Amino acid sequence: MITKEATAVAPAVQRTVPEPPRPTGKRRAWDEAPRWQIYLPLSIYLVFTLIPFYWILLFALRPAGSTSLVPWPVTFDHFEKVWTDRSFGVYFENSLYVGVATLVMTTLVALAGGYALARFDFKVKQGFMLALLCSQFVPGALLLVPLFEIFAELQMINSLVSVIIAETVFQLPLSIILISNFIKNVPYSLEEAAWVDGCNRFTAFRIVVLPLLRPGLIAVGSFAFVHSWNHFLFALMFLNNQDKQTIPVGLNTLMSADSVDLGALAAGGIIAAVPVVLVFAFIQKWLITGFSAGAVKG
Repeated sequence: MITKEATAVAPAVQRTVPEPPRPTGKRRAWDEAPRWQIYLPLSIYLVFTLIPFYWILLFALRPAGSTSLVPWPVTFDHFEKVWTDRSFGVYFENSLYVGVATLVMTTLVALAGGYALARFDFKVKQGFMLALLCSQFVPGALLLVPLFEIFAELQMINSLVSVIIAETVFQLPLSIILISNFIKNVPYSLEEAAWVDGCNRFTAFRIVVLPLLRPGLIAVGSFAFVHSWNHFLFALMFLNNQDKQTIPVGLNTLMSADSVDLGALAAGGIIAAVPVVLVFAFIQKWLITGFSAGAVKG
């Protein structure tokens, strides 16, 4: 039986149990910062970022010779001029062809190379990875003359194919590294389970691994497209005819030693920037995931 003395001691024992420490109520310095100290620097940065875009829109939309700081009345004469008179419609088509072809070729080759690096072990694997990394330190301008000689021997000068090949080659090292690291994050057991179910290696990769690589493929493809869309040197060196030139070379033709048509140049810049802005606006939610997942080994 429980005596009265035991029942009297029990509450005392319970009271001796130490209580968990209570929060002191202290806040870190950045938690106590007023909101204006956060929004003010961001607003200043946003203003400095948007001013160049507004300046381009101002020159592109206001009439020639106007000095107004507001584009009124709005005119689209500069866009019509560069699109028709300066052949920007042809430049846009050529750039789109080069960008899409570079995207497809870079993605396919990077998939094959990245899978080989992620799933197979061979003697020169570390040396090959080191060569890929070191190739990123070589600027493309140093290889213009050798590439020009090679394409001249192959009779590929003044062909968009030469620009596509050059852009693909320079995009492959980084793309292979990203895809390889992204494939390493996919558990190897998933492929083994597909093999047990009767799939071969290619089928298992297509059914199991490839759908999980969507963010990485979008990141690699978008990077290849934007770089080939904006690149100037390869198109300038390998393309001679006006009907083969791309938008960066077309923008360069709007500037001469004597004068610069600022309205036409601004309109051409907007035409060149719109596809890139649309691409990043559409893929931004996959882009960050792709680059962050491909940057570390799982």
